[in-house]
Amino acid sequence: MVKFNQPLPLSLYVHYPWCIQKCPYCDFNSHTLKAEIDEAAYIDAMLKQLELMLPQIWGRPIKSIFFGGGTPSLISQAGLQRFMSQARALLGFSPDIEITLEANPGTVDYEKFAGFFDAGINRLSMGIQSFANDKLKALGRIHSSEEAKRAIAAAKNAGFGNFNLDLMFALPQQSLQQALEDVEQALEFAPPHLSHYQLTLEPNTPFYRHPPQLPDDDLAWDMQLACQELLAKSGYHHYEVSAYAQANKESRHNLNYWQFGDYIGLGAGAHGKITMAPEGRIFRTQMPASPGGYIAEMQTAEPGRTTWLQGADVSFEFMLNALRLQDGFDLALFEQRTGLSLSLIETTLTSLQAQQLIAIDNHWLKLTERGRNYLNNVVEAFLPAS
Repeated sequence: MVKFNQPLPLSLYVHYPWCIQKCPYCDFNSHTLKAEIDEAAYIDAMLKQLELMLPQIWGRPIKSIFFGGGTPSLISQAGLQRFMSQARALLGFSPDIEITLEANPGTVDYEKFAGFFDAGINRLSMGIQSFANDKLKALGRIHSSEEAKRAIAAAKNAGFGNFNLDLMFALPQQSLQQALEDVEQALEFAPPHLSHYQLTLEPNTPFYRHPPQLPDDDLAWDMQLACQELLAKSGYHHYEVSAYAQANKESRHNLNYWQFGDYIGLGAGAHGKITMAPEGRIFRTQMPASPGGYIAEMQTAEPGRTTWLQGADVSFEFMLNALRLQDGFDLALFEQRTGLSLSLIETTLTSLQAQQLIAIDNHWLKLTERGRNYLNNVVEAFLPAS
């Protein structure tokens, strides 16, 4: 039987699905604003979902909250304050809770940031992507380089000392020097956290159907290595595949994902993972993707879809997340977060060690340099047998 010695850390993800326009590379569950939305009805639906889930999470404090999207910075201050006050009444918030909201620089100003701060948001994640106007245009972003810089300054002036900047590289017709310049400009704002990831062509996106001219794999790799070196020299700890942080400024919410903690997924298309420790079972939730469908389904007794995870799927999902941690992890975490015995994956671990893809020292597992270069192969080794 699966065994858990203690409840897992619990976070809350809140999905705000609307955007002013959808970027051609985006495959997230987002919907273009075509008419006036009923924000109040959507917030009501999320609070109803939260109430329905209370029996499964009762007594477990929320460690972090993340408002993602879509474009959460489109939410009204009144709507955000109503959601936050009622969520706080329903749930137990940890005293040092981290509450992050994603913001598009084209949808915010000082007053908006000040309103978010007053509502209880204490961390921002700003989707800059690039500081070059031609690259922003190619990406379909609604903001300019100057608007991005003004938004960062406004956020800091509104009281946000903790924030993340999102940057992408290997953009259409981007050179190595241009990729470095984006990071250099971001560093001028001394962001506590920086996400730096490669543009990829995802199925069901305009870029996938009509690919732009992107740097080849060798140039993209050179960009990644050069930017990593610059960030390291600037004092940023590379703690996850695409995440860099100043000392003690790692994203606690994202770390909970990568360490296979639990999280509630609220909103249209949101996914969640909940461990029922006394029962020794883990289940996943998935909400309807369409905002209208989500609002309608929240009126039913058991909204969304629930899937119970089996042993082999649990161990694969743990490794899919934990192997992204650049510093590795204690193998005891596997048993704590999956409820499974380490013996179930010992053969796979031995094989990966023999291939020099992982190293295990005093029960601490870490990818080797070769393993980081072949991360997908390492993860696939834990796939359940078909």
